[in-house]
Amino acid sequence: MATFRLQVVSMDGLEFDGEVERIKLRTIHGDLAILARHMNYVTAIGMGTATVVMEDGTERKAACIGGMISMMNNLCRVIPTTWEWGEDIDVVRAQKAKKRAEERLAQANLDEVARVKAEARLYRALVRINSAK
Repeated sequence: MATFRLQVVSMDGLEFDGEVERIKLRTIHGDLAILARHMNYVTAIGMGTATVVMEDGTERKAACIGGMISMMNNLCRVIPTTWEWGEDIDVVRAQKAKKRAEERLAQANLDEVARVKAEARLYRALVRINSAK
């Protein structure tokens, strides 16, 4: 299968730079898959698991939260707010964060702002847990 160059640059630095067959991730408009020779495209990233199919056909998953993705002239750049490869995720820590968020959401007198923050924390924990699988 044809490949293209993918660069992933997070706030922590260069996370990946190499040839891949495909990247699939969640954007603010829904799920997106980029393949070689994809039309030039730019959009904002949502929150979800990114799947990168390497040149040899193997898959790597990452928790990808926020940022931008661009595909210009067969060079794809992902500039996420958060990028955490599945094998690097501390699952125990993510499960504890999930539990804390669920406990917060179970409180009876939660105001709207606190509820929205707790829901975001819960969703982030779930993305990290699912990306580690």
